[in-house]
Amino acid sequence: MTATADTPLSDLDSASVNARGLTKPSKNFATTTSVRTGKRYRPGRASDHYDVVVIGSGIGGLTNAALLSLLGHKVCVLEQHYTAGGLTHAYEREGFEWDVGVHYIGEVHTEHSTIRRVFDVISEGRLQWAAMDPVYDRIIIGDESFDFVAGRARFVAGLVKKFPDEEAAIRAYVQLIRDISSGTPKFFAAQAMPRWMGQLYNRLRPWVVRKEFFQTTREVLESLTSNQKLISVLTGQWGDYGQVPRDAAFLMHALIAKHYLAGGAYPVGGASAIARSIIPTIQKSGGEVFTYADVEQVLVKDNRAYGVRMADGSKILADKIVSNAGFMNTVSRLLPPPVRQHYRMGAWAKKVERSNASLCLYAGFRGDAESLGLDSTNLWIYENGDHEGNLDRFCGDKEAAFPLVYVSFPSTKDPQWKERYPDKSTVEVVTFTKMDWFERWNGTTWQQRGEDYEAYKEALAQRLLEKLFEHRPQLREALEYYELSSPLSTQFYQRQERGEIYGLSHFVERFKQPFLHPQTPVKNFYMTGVDVMTAGVGGGLMAGVMTSMRMLGLRKMGRVKKLLMAYQADEL
Repeated sequence: MTATADTPLSDLDSASVNARGLTKPSKNFATTTSVRTGKRYRPGRASDHYDVVVIGSGIGGLTNAALLSLLGHKVCVLEQHYTAGGLTHAYEREGFEWDVGVHYIGEVHTEHSTIRRVFDVISEGRLQWAAMDPVYDRIIIGDESFDFVAGRARFVAGLVKKFPDEEAAIRAYVQLIRDISSGTPKFFAAQAMPRWMGQLYNRLRPWVVRKEFFQTTREVLESLTSNQKLISVLTGQWGDYGQVPRDAAFLMHALIAKHYLAGGAYPVGGASAIARSIIPTIQKSGGEVFTYADVEQVLVKDNRAYGVRMADGSKILADKIVSNAGFMNTVSRLLPPPVRQHYRMGAWAKKVERSNASLCLYAGFRGDAESLGLDSTNLWIYENGDHEGNLDRFCGDKEAAFPLVYVSFPSTKDPQWKERYPDKSTVEVVTFTKMDWFERWNGTTWQQRGEDYEAYKEALAQRLLEKLFEHRPQLREALEYYELSSPLSTQFYQRQERGEIYGLSHFVERFKQPFLHPQTPVKNFYMTGVDVMTAGVGGGLMAGVMTSMRMLGLRKMGRVKKLLMAYQADEL
C-alpha cells in the first residue's frame, strides 16, 4: 500500500470494465500501452561476460546495480517482466495511468535524509519528488477520522487534540519510534559484514540495541498506554507492512511510522520515473537493464556462482551474481537442486513466512482533481479498531467485512499529471485477501481463467467500489474505467508463488534468521531486496546499499559510504 508497501502488479486478465459500456477490453489490448523502461532482452544484445549480473529489477536490484556501476563495474540487470522497476513501475490502460506500489514515500522531500541521498546518487539527481498535502494519511475507524499531519509537532498536536488525556503517551511514542529509527544501523550492521562475523554480531545485538527491537507492536504500545482506541489509531498504517499489531515486529512498525513523520512524497512524472532515472547510471559503465529476460537458474560449479542460464537456454557469465528475486524464489527455484539440498535450504524456508496477498482496484475517472474535489490524502478505512479481530474474522469468512481498505489518489500526487492526462483522475483501492480463495484457478492460463473467475473478481471489484463511493460519493457518476488485480496477478508478474506483496512477513523471529543476509554460503552469490532488510521501497533501497557494501568486502565497503557522502558534500 505504500512505497514501503508494495502492491501487486496490474493483472492483464483482470475484471476490467469500461464503466460506460460495461465491455471488456479486446484480447489484443490495442488500447493498452505500458509505461515501459528497460531494453528488451535477446541473446545477441547481452555481452558474454559482466562483472555482476543482478536478477530482478526491483528497487533493491537497481540500487545495487547503480552503486556498483558508479564504482566502475559493468552490471547486467535481468528482469522477466515487460518493464523494469519491479513494484515501482507504472502501467497505462484506456488512457489512464496507475502506479502499482509507489503510493507514497517518506523522507525523500526532506533535506539530506539518507533515503533522499541514496536516490540522488543512484539517479545522479535526475529523480525529483513532490510533497503531498500536509495530511498524508487519514485513519478512519467507524465514523471517526484521525489525521496524520506532516511534521513531528503537528503530528503530536493533532493526536493530542483527539486524545487530550494521552499526551504523555503520544509524546513517548513519537520519541520511541525516532529512537528505534536511529538505532536501526546498529540493528542491521551485520548485513554489511561477512556471514560469520554477522552471526557473531547478532548474538551480541540484544546488548547494543533497545529491547523494543525484539518485541511485537502490541507489546510495545501497551507498555505506553492502555487506551485501545489510541493504539488502533497509531497502528492505522499496518497495511503498509501487512501485519496487525499482535503479529508485527515493532521494529517494522516504528520504521514505517517514523518514515512518514515529515509527510509523504511522490516521484515527479509518476512511479515509472524511478527506474527511468536510475537506468542511465547503470548504462554509463557499459551495463544494461534487460526486460523479458527470464532467468531459469544460477550456474554454480564447485560451490562458486559464475553465471546464469536463461529460459531460452542461453548463458550469461559474470564474476558475481545477485538475486533480487526474493528469498523464497532464490532458495526454491534459482539455485540448482544439489546446492539447495547441500545447505538444507528447504529447512530455511520453513523458519519464515510469506506475507499477505492483496486485491487492488485500479479506477479511472472523468475530470481533474479540482472538479472532482480530490486531494492527495491517503485513506485507511476500518469498520472498527479491532485490527486483529477484523483480520481473523475475514480470514475465516471471505464474505466478512474487509479488515482494511486503503485508498490512494495517484493523479493528485504527481505535478506533471495534468500535462500528461488532462481532465482525468485515477484512484487505487487496496485490501488484503488469501491465495487460498483463488486456488481453484491456480495454474490456469492468463486470459483464460474462465467466466467464474471473472464473475468472482467482478463481485470483489463492486465491493471495493462501494467502499470508495461511501467516502468519495462524487466519484460515482465520473467513473470511466476500472479493473481488479488478484493474487494471481502478483504470482504471474512477480513470480510470488502465494501472491505475497511484501516478501517475507515481519514477525520478530524473522529478524533473527542468519540466512536472511546479503552473502550466501555459495561463493560469489548474493541476495538483495526487502527480504534481507525490511518491506517497501525504503527497505529495498537500503538493502541495495548493504549488499553493495558486502560485495566490496570489508576493505572496500567504505567506497559506498564515500560515494554517498561525496554527493552530499557537492550538494552543500
